[in-house]
Amino acid sequence: MMKEEFHGVIKLITGEEIFALISIEQTDQDPIIMLQSPVTMKMLSNGVGQYVKIKPWLELCDEDLYLIKPDKIITMSEVKDKQVIHFYERYLNDEEVEIVLDGQVKPSDQIGYVSTVEKSRKLLEELYKLNKET
Repeated sequence: MMKEEFHGVIKLITGEEIFALISIEQTDQDPIIMLQSPVTMKMLSNGVGQYVKIKPWLELCDEDLYLIKPDKIITMSEVKDKQVIHFYERYLNDEEVEIVLDGQVKPSDQIGYVSTVEKSRKLLEELYKLNKET
């Protein structure tokens, strides 16, 4: 029995694309395909640039190992992009991951934002009240 392990993406017959650490164990019958900590990655764009959103494949489950039957898979490909693997591993370690693809960084509490939404809302309400009274 040969067992391979690699980071890869799987396209299921349902249309889902899953990124995971994939193990394939060859058996006398169909191979056993195991997914460790599978996630979905989605490319998003905003005014600043493009970024990737990572979330668990199954959000209501606490397991981190899943078996998939080969007949449910359209295609499977190994991912060798070190940056993608690094972001995936950071996500698994519960680190805050900002995946920016065009070199720009999103503003955070430490850079770029002057106040919170709540403070801004109160300020705008006060300004509106002042204009309405005059």
